[in-house]
Amino acid sequence: MPAPDAPTQDRDSLNARADAVTVDHREAAFRGYFHIDRYRLRHALFAGGEGAPITRELLERGHAVALLPYDPVRDVVVLIEQFRIGALGAGLGPWLLEVVAGIIDDGEDAAAVAERETLEESGCRVTALERVQTWLSSPGCTSETVTLFVGRVDAGAVAGVHGLADEGEDIRPVVMPVDALFTLMRAGRLDNATILIAAQWLALNHADLRARWRTVPGE
Repeated sequence: MPAPDAPTQDRDSLNARADAVTVDHREAAFRGYFHIDRYRLRHALFAGGEGAPITRELLERGHAVALLPYDPVRDVVVLIEQFRIGALGAGLGPWLLEVVAGIIDDGEDAAAVAERETLEESGCRVTALERVQTWLSSPGCTSETVTLFVGRVDAGAVAGVHGLADEGEDIRPVVMPVDALFTLMRAGRLDNATILIAAQWLALNHADLRARWRTVPGE
């Protein structure tokens, strides 16, 4: 523990400093479906001064968008089930219950991607959007951010299996009452971060969102 009179810096002051991080070397460590870059760098310390050089690998996979489809008339959400290699590698059941998600390509608008992915993965058309939050998915190893929306949909015709065959997708949409989603959340049965964040946001904003979306001017 530093002495009481030791110089200290807070997070905001470090983030505001252009010289807080010095990258001595950066190289491509792997190029495949994903890209991994290796950095050798030094960064400023909370107690003052600069730390010793460290080496870190960074997964570069772009940025993602996610959307929780919500039908305010039926008071249901449309979730999806699909195979995930990460869950398999973690020793969990590899078919996960998720919200719609996809990668934002260069030059694309996050909201437009969210609407497109919702149609591809669930068959639902989005008629209104509520932006929730953007966060870093796993900042210790990747630059990826996730931008989450909630989208107004009509869940009355949800059926079948969806996804793009040329991308190896096999996606089944699941219509679930909002109360059932909240029950899974409280029981600790939502096992990926995006659906958990979406469910928690909906739990906090459900009444207001449903009141606003049950009747949309012009419809």
